Amino acid sequence: MKYWSQIVILAFLSYSMQSCSILSAAGLSSQGQPIKKVFEKIDPTSQSVVDHSQWGVLLKKHVNSEGLVDYQGFLKDQKELEAYLKMLAANPPSESWTTAELLAYYINTYNAYTVELILQNYPIKSIKDIPGAWTKGRVPIGDKTLSLGGIENSILRKMNEPRIHFAINCASLSCPNLLNEAYVPEKIATQLDEVTRKFINSSKNSLSKKEVKLSHIFKWYRKDFQVQGEKDLIGFINQYTQTKIAPNASIDFLEYDWSLNEQQ
Repeated sequence: MKYWSQIVILAFLSYSMQSCSILSAAGLSSQGQPIKKVFEKIDPTSQSVVDHSQWGVLLKKHVNSEGLVDYQGFLKDQKELEAYLKMLAANPPSESWTTAELLAYYINTYNAYTVELILQNYPIKSIKDIPGAWTKGRVPIGDKTLSLGGIENSILRKMNEPRIHFAINCASLSCPNLLNEAYVPEKIATQLDEVTRKFINSSKNSLSKKEVKLSHIFKWYRKDFQVQGEKDLIGFINQYTQTKIAPNASIDFLEYDWSLNEQQ
């Protein structure tokens, strides 16, 4: 019995070491990228240190008002998308950047590489069909390579800005809509307010005073939603909806549709 226990322990340690080496290569690591926390309000005076206009043109051309994507159209402009991605990689963020500049860079990077990931595997029914979609290193920034999960969990979520959850898009129908314009430092606070309000009041949530059925986003990332530094999911939602929800309202979570967010 002792012999088999030792075998099991050794096997577990071996697997853990392999897993750790995989994660350390990319996984969910920030790879040392600069992170700044949002305190109260985002400075609206920030100016773009990186030009995101090329991404904005592609979004306006291939994303409709409902946030659905024309991936076949994007394929025709893949060279333009790849040129934008190369520009992002060649202009890594630095500690001198403002919070607004960092947010715009990381959100646009996440969304652009998600579109590129779909194009590389198109046609496809769901991003979940792609092995390592969020954990594989596929995002070069300077001399580092990050994963999509690393950008989301180890950078954006560390910036104390819960509205990022409604700005990044996971190429699925239940995700917040992909905004058909690029995020820019000069107006990112307004853009984040807009996408948050639109998502909360959309059919992806069902709200009433005493009962709410919410997107699974609010379950997965519940601890991120705070009001004045305190965890308060209902309080956060009430900032963006005309239907004021009671603090003791019952909460349920809707099934998540991972089908590709493609225009039909």
